[in-house]
Amino acid sequence: MKAVPSDLALRTILVVDDMPENVEILARLLTNRGCAVRRALDGEMALRSARQTPPDLILLDINMPGLSGYEVAAQLKQDKQLGEIPIIFLSALDETVDKVRAFAAGGVDYITKPFQFDEVEARIATHLKLRQLHLQPAERNRKYEITNHELRRLEELRDDLDAASKFGI
Repeated sequence: MKAVPSDLALRTILVVDDMPENVEILARLLTNRGCAVRRALDGEMALRSARQTPPDLILLDINMPGLSGYEVAAQLKQDKQLGEIPIIFLSALDETVDKVRAFAAGGVDYITKPFQFDEVEARIATHLKLRQLHLQPAERNRKYEITNHELRRLEELRDDLDAASKFGI
């Protein structure tokens, strides 16, 4: 078995495809790399799953009954909590117009079926790393805001103690 790449281990990937065998192949391969894999066989199921517990990345087919992959991606990108999740389209469609439409819908990458798993793995790892780098400054800013808020509260408490000591309290 191949060593687990650090960029994939313990990450949650949502695999969306109306062909159960495609989902199972990807799920098995990703699970062997240390990923937690969630499965969806249509667009509605994918949206429910993503909204319930946002994944780290989504592998999304285009041609599905009901909502297409384009429609799923567009809805995800409009959602404030889900809009930053990287979406990699996996599709048998190989025309440039299909790829351009996928990127316009919010995809970060496009892999044509039949796929080579090493390529899928490399692209997933790349987009997870890019997302991590993107999120680091936001997380750091959030921690600074919390620290600044705590410092302001401590200063207010100090001022209250100083005022109380002037009155002999």
